[in-house]
Amino acid sequence: MANLFLTPQKIVTGEEALSFSKDIIKTFGNKALIVTDDIMVKLGNVKRLTDSLNEIGISYVVYSDINSEPCDYMIEKGAELYNTSDCDFLIAIGGGSPMDAMKAVAVVTAIGGNINDYMGKIITTELPPMCAIPTTAGTGSEATQFTIINNTTENIKMLLKGPSLMVNLAVIDPIFTITAPAAVTAATGLDALCHAVEAYTSVKSFSMSDTMAVSAIKRIFDSKLGLYECYSNGKNTEARANMATAAIEAGMAFNNSSVTIIHGMSRPIGALYHVPHGLSNAMLLDKCLRFAVSGCPEKFCQLAKEIGVYKEGMSIEEGADRFIESVSLLCKKLEIQTPAEFGIDKDDFISKTVKMATDAISSGSPANTRRNPSKEDIIEIYKALFENN
Repeated sequence: MANLFLTPQKIVTGEEALSFSKDIIKTFGNKALIVTDDIMVKLGNVKRLTDSLNEIGISYVVYSDINSEPCDYMIEKGAELYNTSDCDFLIAIGGGSPMDAMKAVAVVTAIGGNINDYMGKIITTELPPMCAIPTTAGTGSEATQFTIINNTTENIKMLLKGPSLMVNLAVIDPIFTITAPAAVTAATGLDALCHAVEAYTSVKSFSMSDTMAVSAIKRIFDSKLGLYECYSNGKNTEARANMATAAIEAGMAFNNSSVTIIHGMSRPIGALYHVPHGLSNAMLLDKCLRFAVSGCPEKFCQLAKEIGVYKEGMSIEEGADRFIESVSLLCKKLEIQTPAEFGIDKDDFISKTVKMATDAISSGSPANTRRNPSKEDIIEIYKALFENN
């Protein structure tokens, strides 16, 4: 069976990646809409970018209103600014939210209408050139054909996709991730882990996506340069570079395979309770993997071997369980909050499990799980998140 493997047109990685990228950016146009958030402005990351643009004579206007997960009204405002400012390309700098917002703004400026009009549609229209500069290591938006936008009318997270949403340039410079706080580092890093594990265990996985997924997982669990090192020693630039590579590898893995039950169940939690995307994924990791493992225990066992926790003589099931235990232990070391610790009311959450399960199934992601969950299965997993509360 033939498989298509999509990647960004160009990827520049390593220290001084932004400086190296200037000649490429110069070919995109004359005026950029910079999509970002207020934190990136305050930390000086936007200034690093604008200084580089000034050096090559590129004009720009800064849109820094993406201060939460992107919503339809943010996209409308960004598209209006793009058009009234006569911009001809876009740059996103920040985490997954600015990058997702940039893609959505590009869709509206190129095709018109409201971003909610594109729910469930494949985006194939040529878009303005896009450059993504991630400042967290996890979301993978710089490497994917997807964007997730909150539809505030329906109170759901829309998953939009299409090859046109692949960026023209991804700039992976670890200097930008140094500023990420420990909690953000943990949540986004576990988002990358979800991307990689789901891609590897998806019904749509194939050899090239598996290669990227396994490499990302090994990097994340690396005892010296992995996620926990970034969390506990954020100034370690070598570890930050390793995790930045893991994030884009995981992004390319699920972009060409798929995510599964975790992401399908995570989006409704984010939409209803405004839990950051990486954190809502992390909350679900243990319970979802324990559900999914019986669908492909051999793949989970192989992951135990890849990260060095498999012991000689273990059965496939024991090896698979050891990998999931390692994931759960990492979540504990990273002090991942439960829904209750985040402040979600148990009774309110339980009352919404039917809607959340319906929305999760409708997204299509759970159907990519090798153990295909029913609506009732998903409701029970949601309820299990409050088992110890």
